[in-house]
Formats: sequence, structure tokens, C-alpha cells
Amino acid sequence: MKTRYSSLVSIKKDAMQKSEGVLQEALATLHNAEEAYADALRALQNITTPQSGKIVQFLSYRQLLDAQRRVIEETKEWVSFAGSQVKQAQESLKKAMMEYEKFNYLEVEEIKRIIKQQKLQEAKDLDEIALLTFTKKSSTGAFL
Repeated sequence: MKTRYSSLVSIKKDAMQKSEGVLQEALATLHNAEEAYADALRALQNITTPQSGKIVQFLSYRQLLDAQRRVIEETKEWVSFAGSQVKQAQESLKKAMMEYEKFNYLEVEEIKRIIKQQKLQEAKDLDEIALLTFTKKSSTGAFL
């Protein structure tokens, strides 16, 4: 049944579904960032310290450690950013859901009101038909 809120409900539902999609993407990005962070930590743990060798080997080991620490720091920042994006998407979804529910409620109430009016009108029509039928039978003398 179409009401004055029907188009708003469909718009709000589309907005809510779009927000759900954005949240899913943000969650996927967060998951990827967390995996990258865990991989970076594992890579740092897998770097073995040279026990002997030339100074060049120790210096390259030091550079490798520094590079891996930078990677860890970058992935940590990525995780933090992705987490904030998830929170923002959740807030957006929450607002969109509230808007949808509000207009959906208004539409349901409008439908209830219309149905109630239709039932009332139908009852009046039936009463009028019954009254007309009764009056017609009384005036023709068919009623004893």
C-alpha cells in the first residue's frame, strides 16, 4: 500500500544498505591491515641475528631490522586508521538505521490509520445498505 512515506522509506532503506556496504568494506580493510601487521611482526621475529661475520653483515642486519620496524609502524598506523574508519562506518550505519526505522514506523502507522478508516467506511456503508434494505422492505409491506 502506497503512503506519503513510501518513497522516503525506500530512500532511507537504500541509504542504510549503502552504509552496510561501506561498513563491510571497512571491516575487510581492517582485517587486511591486522593480517599485514601480524605478518610484519612474524617477519621481524624470523630475522636471525648474525653471530659472526664482517661488519657489513652486522650493518645490513641493522638496516633490515630498522626497515622491518618501519613496516611494522606503518601497518600499525594502517590498523589504527582502518579501526577509525570502521567506527565511523558503524556510526553512519546507526544513523541510517534510525532514520529508516523512523520513517518505516511512520509508514506503518499511516497504513494502520488508512486501514482503520477503510474498515470504518465499510461498516458505515454496510449499515447504510442494511438501513436502506430494511426501509424498502418496510415501505413495500413485505415486513410483517
